[in-house]
Amino acid sequence: MKRILLFVVTNLAVIIVLSIVLSILMPVLGLDQASTTGLLFICAIFGMGGSFISLAMSKSIAKRSLGANIIESPRSEEESWLLQTVRRQSERAGIGMPEVAVYDSPEINAFATGANRNNALVAVSTGLLRNMTKDEAEAVLGHEVSHVSNGDMVTLTLIQGVVNTFVFFFARLVAGFLNRGRNSYFTYFMTVILFQTIFGALASVVVMWFSRYREYRADAGGAELAGRTKMIAALTRLKSAQMESQLDGQLAAFGINGKRARAELFMSHPPLEKRIAALTYGSQ
Repeated sequence: MKRILLFVVTNLAVIIVLSIVLSILMPVLGLDQASTTGLLFICAIFGMGGSFISLAMSKSIAKRSLGANIIESPRSEEESWLLQTVRRQSERAGIGMPEVAVYDSPEINAFATGANRNNALVAVSTGLLRNMTKDEAEAVLGHEVSHVSNGDMVTLTLIQGVVNTFVFFFARLVAGFLNRGRNSYFTYFMTVILFQTIFGALASVVVMWFSRYREYRADAGGAELAGRTKMIAALTRLKSAQMESQLDGQLAAFGINGKRARAELFMSHPPLEKRIAALTYGSQ
């Protein structure tokens, strides 16, 4: 509950800050609410810019926030196996060797992040290493390498940037229309925040749909790199563990295991039974 409240408050704070900055920039640049072209341009700068800055910082943020230990010189047979497996899969996938890390967490999870296919990070939790067999862990690594190979981080960033742009843009168009003839900037400002929240919730459905779609693709990639039987076994292990992902933000979207939600429309990952069925029967 605290994490959800913090997420809501943080997003509201970001919306308010961006709204203030946009409101300051528009008159400085000689734009007003009637200048739809200029408004769209400014919204695109913030919408796309924020997403790509987040992508560029994703590796460093992941390392700091999770305390991930990068494997440079393997100190155990387990670390050697991780490096060898990721190297072999990366070569097959045609991408540069990602950094490989382990982070301390009891959850069974792993994630990939990074700004491009040849400069990525693949990290696994200690909980995954303790609770999965090597065959299952190999499939999970294949899933994450497939995310990198498919360029999912960049594609999701593009989609999120476009969505952010139009959320900012249409919130201001609607607020301007509803507040025509009024001189109350406070009313206009609060209307913008209200509609950004509403449009943002609706837009997240589009982002989550793509996120679920690329999970199926990464599962298929993991099956190709490690074997279909191993990938199904890994997903079955996750299902039996009944553990919700503790990763937040972009990392949650690229973990092997996702967060739960009341409605599938707002889930970043398809239900595990659907992912297993897609691999078993070849349907999504």
